[in-house]
Amino acid sequence: MLFGRPDGTLLKNEAPVRAIMPYLMRGRNESIVFSETLFDVSKTLPWLKSFNRGRPPHEQGTIFHLFLWACARALHERGGLNRFVSGGRLYRRNGVSISFAAKREMRDGAPFVTVKVEFPLGEEFADCVARLKQTISEGRGGRARPVDKEVNLVTKLPGPLIRLGIALTTLLDRANLMPASMIRNDPMYASLFAANIGSVGLDAVFHHLYEYGNVSLFAVMGRVEKAVFVGAAEKPEVRDGLKVRWSFDERINDGLYCANSLKLVQAVVEDPAQFIG
Repeated sequence: MLFGRPDGTLLKNEAPVRAIMPYLMRGRNESIVFSETLFDVSKTLPWLKSFNRGRPPHEQGTIFHLFLWACARALHERGGLNRFVSGGRLYRRNGVSISFAAKREMRDGAPFVTVKVEFPLGEEFADCVARLKQTISEGRGGRARPVDKEVNLVTKLPGPLIRLGIALTTLLDRANLMPASMIRNDPMYASLFAANIGSVGLDAVFHHLYEYGNVSLFAVMGRVEKAVFVGAAEKPEVRDGLKVRWSFDERINDGLYCANSLKLVQAVVEDPAQFIG
């Protein structure tokens, strides 16, 4: 390509079977693979309780904060998962960013705010929690962010012009001509999109991937509930479980690599004391 991307680096010398896949499967939902993981959080919940003891509310972590921190760690350590396809080419993403939606108020009809957060390499969990809480608080505060202003402006246009604008944006993106300022603020250009529907009492579902943007991985976290695990002497035991359902674009890497990467997320969430000092 004549132009480089501000959010990714073109991968060269990929195996021919990997290089041809974006041409055989042109869309993310044509390339989607679903996976379900049941986390054993019997150690996690007491650890979070201990972590939060004595901390002010704006520094107290939740299991969703831990999950996001674990995902960011896996994306940094397993860079082959932090990839995306654009214009039929495979890119390694520059940096780790995660997008997620949060309700402004816990009531029916309350609007969602979608935020995109950068996760620097090596960030401590406590620092991550404080930053996430501040970002969510700012989003719920109602102050219009750049992406909100852009969407509000676009949706005031007639339908045909909106479709034309999105088509033009997609074309610019495929040609690597999308301005860095637009990509930086857009939550659809991220390493991962996560949803915590367990916070409103719902079980995890499988979510589609977005064709707009370049998110290659979607995670949906359900509610904590009792589940059966294999215990000592291979006997069944009832413990606290957390179901997470993943959707990912299989064009970015092979199934074994992706599965081993997601196991790192599970290891961190199930036993955070081993990873957080």
